[in-house]
Amino acid sequence: MADKQISLPAKLINGGIAGLIGVTCVFPIDLAKTRLQNQQNGARLYTSMSDCLIKTIRSEGYFGMYRGAAVNLTLVTPEKAIKLAANDFFRQHLSKDGKLTLVKEMLAGCGAGTCQVIVTTPMEMLKIQLQDAGRVAAQRKLMPETVAAGTVETKSPTAMQLTRELLKEKGIAGLYKGLGATLLRDVPFSIIYFPLFANLNNLGKRGSEGPAPFYVSFISGCAAGSTAAVAVNPVDVIKTRLQSLNRGSTEDTYSGVTDCIRKILRNEGPSAFLKGAYCRALVIAPLFGIAQVIYFLGVGEFILSFMPNKDK
Repeated sequence: MADKQISLPAKLINGGIAGLIGVTCVFPIDLAKTRLQNQQNGARLYTSMSDCLIKTIRSEGYFGMYRGAAVNLTLVTPEKAIKLAANDFFRQHLSKDGKLTLVKEMLAGCGAGTCQVIVTTPMEMLKIQLQDAGRVAAQRKLMPETVAAGTVETKSPTAMQLTRELLKEKGIAGLYKGLGATLLRDVPFSIIYFPLFANLNNLGKRGSEGPAPFYVSFISGCAAGSTAAVAVNPVDVIKTRLQSLNRGSTEDTYSGVTDCIRKILRNEGPSAFLKGAYCRALVIAPLFGIAQVIYFLGVGEFILSFMPNKDK
C-alpha cells in the first residue's frame, strides 16, 4: 500500500462509488443515531434504534428515514476521496525513510483525519439539522410539554434554506460550528481506523506481495470501522449536541465542548456519552467495509484505463 502510486482521480471515483452505495444502505441507521444522541432526560421520545425507525416511518413515511441524505450523498464523494487519498499520500511519504511503523501509520491517519474535516464539518452541520427536524416535530405532537409556549410550528427546512440562513446570520463560520468537536472525533477515528485496517488486512494477504481477498478487506474494514466508531462515540455525542440548532424547552443548550461535557455529566450521567454507539457502529462498519472492497476491486482505475493516455 505504501509503494502504490497514488491516482487522485481514481481515488475520487472509488470514494464516490463507495460513499454513494454505503450511505444509501446505512443512512436510516445514521438518522436513528443522531436522534438518539440528541435526546435528553425529560424529553425521551425514542427508546431504541428500532423504536426510532418505526416511529419515524409512522410519522414521516418511509422517505422520512432519508432526511438529509441528499447533503450526505453530495458531499460524501469529496470527503471519502480526501480521507482515503490523504492517508495513502501520508503513508507513502512516511515510508520513504524506512519501514512504515505503527507510529507512522497513526501519523498518516492523523493527517488524513485533519484534511477530511474541511468537508466533514459543513456536511455534518446540515445533515444533523435535517435528520433531527423530525424528532422536534414529533415532540410537538406527542410531548407538547417539552415545547415552549407560543412556539409556532414551521415546515422542515431544506438544505439550501439552512445554508442560506447560516451564511446570512453567521457567515462561513456558521457552517463550521462544532469544528473543534469534529476534529476531536475524526482525527482519533482515523488514527485508530487506518492502522487497524492495514494490519488486519495484511493478515489475510496471499503471500508477502499479493493482495488480500475482497472478503478479507470487507471484514477488516467492518472490524476497524466499528472499533474506531465506538471508541470516539463520546466525542460524536458532543459534536451532535453542539451542531443541533433546534431544542425543546426542557433541553440544554451548550456554549462549547467543555460546557457540553459538564452539562451532560451533571444532568444525564456518563452513560449519555454512549448514546447511539450501537447505531454508529452499524453505520460505520458496512460503510468502510464497502469502501475497502471498492478499493480492492479498483473500479476507479478500471474506468480510467479507458481514458486516453496523454503520455503516449
